[in-house]
Amino acid sequence: MSFRNPTWVALIAAVALGCGGGDGGDAGGSDGGSDAGGEAQAAAPAVDPAIAATVTGTVSFTGTAPVGTAIDMSEEPACAEKHATTPMIQPVRVGDGGGLGDVFVYVKEGLGDMAFPTPAAAVVLDQNGCEYVPHVIGVMAGQDLTIKNSDPLLHNINTQPEINRGFNISQPRAGMESSRTFRDAEVMIPVKCDVHGWMNAYIGVTDNPYHAVSSADGSFTISGLPPGEYVIEAWHATLGASTQTVTVGDAETGTADFSFSEDMAGGTVPMGEPVDLAHPAGHAAG
Repeated sequence: MSFRNPTWVALIAAVALGCGGGDGGDAGGSDGGSDAGGEAQAAAPAVDPAIAATVTGTVSFTGTAPVGTAIDMSEEPACAEKHATTPMIQPVRVGDGGGLGDVFVYVKEGLGDMAFPTPAAAVVLDQNGCEYVPHVIGVMAGQDLTIKNSDPLLHNINTQPEINRGFNISQPRAGMESSRTFRDAEVMIPVKCDVHGWMNAYIGVTDNPYHAVSSADGSFTISGLPPGEYVIEAWHATLGASTQTVTVGDAETGTADFSFSEDMAGGTVPMGEPVDLAHPAGHAAG
C-alpha cells in the first residue's frame, strides 16, 4: 500500500501540530453545548482534495428478513400521532431492492498512526415520536454529540459503553438539548431509554472521520480518504460484522459491497451486552 505521498503527509503533520494539546473530553461533559472558549478555527482538510479517494458500496440482505414487532404507543398519544403507519421494532431493515439499512461502515485498519482534526460540527441524536432518530450514528472521538428531545414528554438517554464513560440523563421537556463527547474509539455503544423500552440506538465512535451508515437502500459512501489499502468493516446490530480489504489510488473510487443473510440473524455481535430489542410494550415507571 502507498502512504508516502508528500503532499498529504505534510498536510496531516501540519494538522496534527495545529491541533495538539487539546483534550477531547469525556462522556461526562456538561449539558447544553460545547465550551464557549472562542470560535473554532476551520480545520484544514486531512488529505489534499486533488488526491483524496472514495470507497462506495452497497450492503444487501439475502433471504427472508425477520418480521418486525408493532410498538404499542397507546399510552403516549403525542408520539403515536407522529406516525402515519404503525411504528415497528425493525432490527433488520430491508428496502424494496434488498438493501440493508442501519449498517455502520467504517475504516477499521489502514490509517496507521495518522492524526485527524476533530470535526467542528456536532452529530445530532433526536428523540422524536418516541424513537431515537437516527437509529445508528457515527461520531469521531472528541466530537460533540448533541442529544435533543422533540417530544412533549419525558425521555432518558442511557448509554452502555464498554470502553468509554457512560451516561444516563433525562430530558423531561420538548426542546431540551444536552451535549456529550466520547474520549475513545468504540464500535458500538448501545443506547436505550429506560422510560420507553422499545427505544434503542447505536453510536459508533471512531478515531478517524471515515465512517458512514447505510441508507434505506443499503448504499454508503466514505470520501476524503488518503490513497492506500484499508480494511473496511460493516457492522449490524443483530447480523454481526463483515470486513473487506479495499485499495484505492490517487483520486480513485473503490468499491466494497457487503452481503448479510437470514442465517446470520441472532449471531454474535462484537460489542458489549446487547440491548433487549424484544420489549415493545415496556413503558417503565418514571
